[in-house]
Amino acid sequence: MSEIDYEKLAEIELQKDEAEDAQSNQEKTFIPPPLEDPELNINHPYYDVARHGIIQLAGDDNSGRKVITFNCCRMPPSHQLNHTRLLEYLKYTLDQYVENDYTVVYFHYGLKSLNKPSLKWLQTAYKEFDRKYKKNLKALYVVHPTNFIKILWNIFKPLISHKFGKKVTYLNYLSDLKEHLKYDQLNIPQEVIRHDENLRGKQKGKLPPVVKIPPPRPPLPTQQFGVSLQYIKDKNKGELIPPVLKQTVSYLKRKGLRVEGLFRRSASIQTIKDVQKLYNQGKSVNFDDYDDIHIPAVILKTFLRELPEPLLTFECYDHILGITNVESSLRVTRCKQIVQGLPEHNYVVLKYLICFLHMH
Repeated sequence: MSEIDYEKLAEIELQKDEAEDAQSNQEKTFIPPPLEDPELNINHPYYDVARHGIIQLAGDDNSGRKVITFNCCRMPPSHQLNHTRLLEYLKYTLDQYVENDYTVVYFHYGLKSLNKPSLKWLQTAYKEFDRKYKKNLKALYVVHPTNFIKILWNIFKPLISHKFGKKVTYLNYLSDLKEHLKYDQLNIPQEVIRHDENLRGKQKGKLPPVVKIPPPRPPLPTQQFGVSLQYIKDKNKGELIPPVLKQTVSYLKRKGLRVEGLFRRSASIQTIKDVQKLYNQGKSVNFDDYDDIHIPAVILKTFLRELPEPLLTFECYDHILGITNVESSLRVTRCKQIVQGLPEHNYVVLKYLICFLHMH
């Protein structure tokens, strides 16, 4: 069968899925999903895409790897979403985690004729994700697969390596995720939960109890990761330099300045989680115990990556991108203006970090 036939067949299967949904009285017409994250900063570089909640970070799997979810039911109609920007945002999100092992969960329910990307976009997306993204992807879970997914697999089979194919696992029910992930950390859309209940109801003749997602726990007073600079300052007697930053920089100054590729190498994801846990609990960390100079380097990068707002702030993002449009003779001056315009706390932390990096 030719590729064009597969594409037509995929469209037919998608229409069948929609007809089944309508028959179940779950969703007779396509309704654009509500905004998923009302607290999202409007200055986020991909606010236009991120506001829908299509792509989310969802805790860790059972091996301590970061979990990224992709929610099809959060995708608005195609004319309301720039799919090129969606691809850029997906890469932007993954770029924050690909240097360590990670997992992706794809919730297929909610993909409709009105909101599905084109086949050409899917092909482009697969090609865009080069070895950097595929190497550390350890598992891709496809939840609630349909015949549409099987047809797509046939279309892409010539492009997909055997090694990558082995990372894909199909899960028919949400409960199957519990074998692989910390289920309570997943922010599963209610539409997906209802669909799962419907599928189980058909299988057993009755609906299962509603899955309840517990609210997130408040941060610990000693928390270092995933909290703001202000929070750390308030909990550390007004100290401007966070303890984890001060300790990693101090250790790397003593023992890491002559190490080539200090910040390029990854480290054991479980060890990184263990060290993060010690810091978050306010316990002491002795990096000599780990006998790996890259662990404090990765801890430093992880701390910066998990700040709720980047050190250079969302507000400065467009200004930083705009530096390339400034005449070369004026760029240093422009950089100084941007840095001097940072909040005082961010400026002090950035200066501390840059002074260390200048030594390396």
